[in-house]
Formats: sequence, C-alpha cells, structure tokens
Amino acid sequence: RAGARTTLIEMGSQLGGTMTTGGVSFPGLFHAWGRQVIAGIGWEMVQEAVRLDGGRMPDFSRPPRAHMQHQVRINGPLYAALVEEACLQAGVSLGYYQFPLSATATEDGWSLEIVGKGLRYPIVCQQLIDCTGGADIVGLAGFSRMREETTQPGTLIFRLGGYNVDDLDADEIQRRFLQALADGELEHSDTRGPRRFVGFLAGGGDNAQHVWDADSSTADSQTQANIAGRRSVLRLIRFIRSLPGCERAQVQRMMQETAVRETYRIVGQATITHDDYTSGRHFDDAVCHSFYPIDLHDRGGVVPKPLTPGTVPTVPLGALVPRGSRHLLVAGRSVSSDRLANSALRVQASCMAMGQAAGAAAALAIQNATTPAAVDRNELHELLRQHNAVVPG
Repeated sequence: RAGARTTLIEMGSQLGGTMTTGGVSFPGLFHAWGRQVIAGIGWEMVQEAVRLDGGRMPDFSRPPRAHMQHQVRINGPLYAALVEEACLQAGVSLGYYQFPLSATATEDGWSLEIVGKGLRYPIVCQQLIDCTGGADIVGLAGFSRMREETTQPGTLIFRLGGYNVDDLDADEIQRRFLQALADGELEHSDTRGPRRFVGFLAGGGDNAQHVWDADSSTADSQTQANIAGRRSVLRLIRFIRSLPGCERAQVQRMMQETAVRETYRIVGQATITHDDYTSGRHFDDAVCHSFYPIDLHDRGGVVPKPLTPGTVPTVPLGALVPRGSRHLLVAGRSVSSDRLANSALRVQASCMAMGQAAGAAAALAIQNATTPAAVDRNELHELLRQHNAVVPG
C-alpha cells in the first residue's frame, strides 16, 4: 500500500499465524481505558472479519472487568481468506509452503535462498522484515538473539461439546478429576493447573491447557509440541466421556498445531524492559502502542497482572531493529524486550501494530535510500497515520 514491491514467504498454508493456524482467534487488545490505542490495517481486517461473519464487537467504551472481555472473537479461516485477499489486492506476491534457507547481506540489501516443495530459488531485496515469531531470519543472518532457559508452555486450541454443564454433579466430577490426576490418567498441564473441573467443562476448551516446553524454533521441536498437545486432548476426552452426563462428549474442533508463546527474541538497538512497559514509558522513537497485562504462563498456570489505570505502553523503532544490522527489521513476538515485557508485547493487536510500523519504515527506507533506523520520524508517523494507525503522541 505504500508503493513497495513486496514478497511474503510463509511456511504454512495460510496467513494469520497464531490467530488462524494456531486457533487463537480472539485478537486483542486494541482499546485501553476507553480509547482506541491500536488501529490501522490489522484493525481494518479484524473489523471486516467480524462484519462478514455477522459477529459483534465488544463494548469498548469502558474498561472491562477482565481484559479478555475486550478481545475480539473472529472466524479464523475467514480472517485468513480476508488478509490473503487484501495482500493480493495490494500487489503482494505470496509464497506458501516455503522458507528461507539462507540470508546474506549485500551492499544495498539482502540475498535469500528460498526453498519449498519442488522449489529452490533466490530472492534479492532491499529491505527484509522478519515476522517469524522466533527471529528465524535474524538468526540465519548471524545477528544476536536471546531466549530463556525455560520458556512458557504452549497451547493446543480445541473445542468441546456434547454435554450440558447444568446437568452435571460438580462435586462428583471434581472428586473424579482429582482421582484421575492422582492416578496419572490426567496431567496437571491438561487443564493449565489446579481448578474446578466443571469450570473447565463450562469453558468448553479453547485456550485451556498447557504443553510444557513447546518450542517452534525447529521442525523437530514443533513436531514434539504438536504430539504432546494432541496426547493431552486425547487424555481429556477419554476422561470426560467417562463422567456421568458427559458420555456423548465430543472434540468438535482441534487445531493442526500447538501454538507457541515464547522462543527467541532479538537483541535490538533498544530493549523494552518490564519497567518500561508497566510505567507506560514514551520512547522518543515510539512507533506504536501495546496494551495487555503482564501475562507470563508457567507450570502453576497464569495470573495476568493488569497495568495501572491510564497506563499505555509504547514500542520504539529501535526495538524492531537487530543491533548492528542494516536493512533488516523484525515485527511481532521477537521484538527486543525482557521476558516479562515480552509476555505482554507478544499478543496479536500489538504484533499487528508492530508489523505495520515495520512495513512503513522499510518502505520509506527504500524511497529515501537509507536504513529503517534512519528514516525521518515525522515521515514515518505521517505514513502510518495515512493508513489509519494510532501513533503515540
């Protein structure tokens, strides 16, 4: 949309990542404290997905009791089709089932070798944006990345049905649940830690279990995460169907892969710390907002820590630029940040905002024969506003 010739390489079958293939089809957060803080192209796509599916938006006029009440429920497959259509209308060249084998810096850009089933070809580009979620391209190019010794668990999204919670004996079900845990029939991670099992049944699945050590950084580690996620769902449905009143329970939907929360992050020109995030620090080179509770999942489950009223964090351009690089940006979960800040930055609305900012910076760098870190801030902000983004000010 900004006039740059663009190729998008995707190793899966569709766009949207965790929101579509991962099944986390409830993006947020776009609003904070009664006002919209993230908009732009991503929000445009979310609105169209809701409209075309006959859905309803939450009431954003007042802060919610719980942050998930402001997440927007969308139809994931429909959203994937809409963003694909938007890319094609903008002239983007799409390549599914492909990934880069190498990334080599040239005098004025990058040379990549792309592989896929029956394909192997080079791409030469002036600017490169890594939206892999794990800084895969940054690693290929030889720049520094960081990760924790122990990472957050992943989740395989699934949906249960075929029972009526109102007809169930909650106390008897809880007794059987605790016995199943003691006997090893179920694992604590199957329900994200201790809880009332009738509450789990009432929720019907969704973002409801944990897969320990889920790691998408290699094909083998993602394979193991997928296997572990599916084993968890099998344990659950076998147990649930043994409960009185749940004999006809069903797995109505299960995603193709375990969604991963945390792998690698870049070492950027700037790094967003937990204090930066929770204080709402306004960076001099801020390009977008992020808004979400600190949301670190661990073996005890997750207890989100909301931001103090009025606080709206910002994301600096420097956190999207790998330290020492030229003509290279990241957007999304691999933003340069410490672990606690990243637990909030990694969510979908923030990733959309970072993606639009990175795309705008790359387009301006091409137009002005410079690097993304050196683009004029006023020009960058103006381009973002032209496409309806909210720029921190």
